[in-house]
Amino acid sequence: MTDKATETASSPLFPIREVSRLTGVNSVTLRAWERRYGLIEPRRTPKGHRLYAREDIERIEHILQWLNRGVPVSQVRELLDQPQPETAPMPDEGSWGGQQQLIMAAIDAQDESRLAELYNQSLALYPVNSVVERLWKPVVEQLEERGTTTFGARLAQCFLESFLRSRIGARLMFANQERHAPHITLTRLPDEPGLSWLLLLALVASDAGYHVSLLDGPLPLAELPLAAERFQAQAVILVGTQAERSDVMRRQLPRVAEQLSVPLAIAGPAAQIRQQELVDGPLEGLGADPVQAVVRLRSLLAR
Repeated sequence: MTDKATETASSPLFPIREVSRLTGVNSVTLRAWERRYGLIEPRRTPKGHRLYAREDIERIEHILQWLNRGVPVSQVRELLDQPQPETAPMPDEGSWGGQQQLIMAAIDAQDESRLAELYNQSLALYPVNSVVERLWKPVVEQLEERGTTTFGARLAQCFLESFLRSRIGARLMFANQERHAPHITLTRLPDEPGLSWLLLLALVASDAGYHVSLLDGPLPLAELPLAAERFQAQAVILVGTQAERSDVMRRQLPRVAEQLSVPLAIAGPAAQIRQQELVDGPLEGLGADPVQAVVRLRSLLAR
């Protein structure tokens, strides 16, 4: 059996790897949707390999539509075969908000095993983009709203960053070994205090197929061209939350961008606030949202 569609008398059948490529849903998640929730029922070869028909792929796309509307995966099956309802069902304890509360509780308790369980479960059941948009990004924003004036708030942020660094770092390592894809280098803006936005962007970019070189300690700006050359990067992305450093944004970064042979882009909340200053300049603004930043990155590299 090859990775491409297998022709039958009625319609082509696709192996799980090809379905994952077509839909953007990884094979682990597809298997979980089948085994745990009965959302899809692929055919099987005599050796037990899954084969998906076009109607299965359409069903997966419908599942994604419901998930993107905020419907928990546990409620999707009852909706798939119904006429298109006008509104999504009311969320329950399995909703994104409920999951956010569970994650926040695990962070506040510094319960690493519970946090790992919630992290692994979210990535097994949902596409990475949905998980970041509806689960981990809101958690990071909630922690930022607490500030860093108290010991508990500082500890919670450090605990989450340490957890995400180890989990996402391991995911990047394995993903980078398995692909020959466009290389991008991600690092922080100078004096950027946190890692969470950088790590979420790295997760989304890797899932989108990029080979991500992640530098979680900020380099001196003058050394970015050397790093880009060493990593053979096709783009360098600086991530930050604090946009009030007008000297860095207006003077230093444009000079660095002119020294680079590849695009230099800004992502995270810092890019959103200074977006107007990036227009018609050597810098590229990818915006604050990790998922949209990767979409804009794809357009940038396609120029």
